[in-house]
Amino acid sequence: MNFKHLYYFWVTARAGGIMRAGEQLHTTPQTLSGQIKLLEDWLGRKLFRKSGRGLELTEHGRLALGYADQIFSLGSELESSLRQVRGTERRLDFRVGVADSVSKSIAYRLLEPAFSISESVKLLCSEGKFDDLLAQLALHRLDLVIADEPMPRRVSVKAFSHALGSSVMSFFAAPGLRSRIVGKFPACLDGVPMLVPGATASVRQQLEGWFARHRIAPVVVGEFDDAALMKAFGREGQGVFMAPRVLEIETCSQFGVQVIGHTAELVEEFYAVSIERRISHPCVLAITDAARGQLFSV
Repeated sequence: MNFKHLYYFWVTARAGGIMRAGEQLHTTPQTLSGQIKLLEDWLGRKLFRKSGRGLELTEHGRLALGYADQIFSLGSELESSLRQVRGTERRLDFRVGVADSVSKSIAYRLLEPAFSISESVKLLCSEGKFDDLLAQLALHRLDLVIADEPMPRRVSVKAFSHALGSSVMSFFAAPGLRSRIVGKFPACLDGVPMLVPGATASVRQQLEGWFARHRIAPVVVGEFDDAALMKAFGREGQGVFMAPRVLEIETCSQFGVQVIGHTAELVEEFYAVSIERRISHPCVLAITDAARGQLFSV
């Protein structure tokens, strides 16, 4: 592949048209169109189609753009790394994916020790669905994935789950709602409005079983994939919600809520998933050591 042709395509797609791309590249629209046509001929696919007076990407064009983004992003990183001024400290890039079912507060506490190592660290953090992040890990685009479950057996990725720790769950309510909840925990939750984690959260199935065992029938008024959003609704008194007990003090302080009770029957676990069976990456070592020795001591 002629990467000059790919670069012209990439700039044109990002600029939104031949004219603007030509201005950025200091070349004529005719030359630019010719270079893109050569790329299309080589690939055997049309990358652009006419839309009114302009151009829009075809389905193949959108696919090519995704790869071009990655190629030229890596090229930029390579150039930056090699052009680094001699004698300056080199930063260690630490690429982490956080499953969207993991609390942001937990994620921060888990990742923060990475900055305590002797090397200077640049954290590149992304969030997404667990399966999508595992795919990125398999392609070596991530060094680590933080999740609330181990790697599923159905996923054919050569990676390893390292247990970080676990926390029992506490239940919280805004003061106004808390004053209306009477009786002993957990029976007092029967009939009260409840905010629950989304179906993808590992603790959700546990919660439903726990309700059934204790014959509790709360009124579920909201389901949330984002724990922070669930807590925001809880702060306004829309319903009782739960969070890891390790975050109990922080949750009460930040959201102005009160603890109703906690139970050891509901446990949220946290894992670091990496391609290393024996951890050697200094940031991952710092994270696992801190999590097992300090964070999950409650």
